[in-house]
Amino acid sequence: MLSSAFEPGFVLPPDALYTARVIGRGLIRMNLLETVEHETGPTPRASVIWLHGLGADGNDFAPIVPALRLPGGPEVRYVFPHAPVRPVTINGGMPMRAWYDIVAIERGAREDEAGIRDSAAAVEALIRREGERGIPAERIVLAGFSQGGAVALHAGLRYPERLAGIMALSTYLPLRAATLEFHTANHETPLFMAHGSLDPVVPPMLGEESAKLLSSLGYGVEFKQYVMPHSVCPEEVEDIRGWLSRVLPGPSAP
Repeated sequence: MLSSAFEPGFVLPPDALYTARVIGRGLIRMNLLETVEHETGPTPRASVIWLHGLGADGNDFAPIVPALRLPGGPEVRYVFPHAPVRPVTINGGMPMRAWYDIVAIERGAREDEAGIRDSAAAVEALIRREGERGIPAERIVLAGFSQGGAVALHAGLRYPERLAGIMALSTYLPLRAATLEFHTANHETPLFMAHGSLDPVVPPMLGEESAKLLSSLGYGVEFKQYVMPHSVCPEEVEDIRGWLSRVLPGPSAP
């Protein structure tokens, strides 16, 4: 959980063409989270807000942007926020970037409800900021890896406006007893969930059970499993790109 999500030897395509500019590195606006931002063109018509895993930061997934080019799709603003620094129980109380505290990652473990809800509120503020910058909620994908994926699920399923999609990688649904809080606005929103069958950090069964629970509640969940540990593999990146192409189709006028 304390290293990059990319598998050893992971290589981005050398011909991945994109124009990007980092516009948010180190930026703090009012009470907004610090972010790293990349735009695939001068006039973004969609946004992807992507939350990193425990101990990483917003730079962790920035290198994936070139591989997610969407031929014929909209120009996209990728927003990678930094989680706050806080002590994490599972790592001996060491302060690190974390969306919430973790005591253990197993079925029935005590959850940091206050931390989860605080981070969800911070993510919602980023969604609203995208609206202020001309990207409506229906053109925004909320994504996350590991702990960030748990927050993406929590925040996205409760958001009062329809999102373009919710993507949760190598993670689980937190606060499972509180599904009555889910907002109807996102009941039809596409969900992409993926997990490594060899994941030693977040047990695959937690991801599978979360996907099954959401499916039983009527959500359209696309669940993929890959032969990999707690990481991201090239096959998964291709599946993510295809899914983004479907949920963010074509340029849209401002």
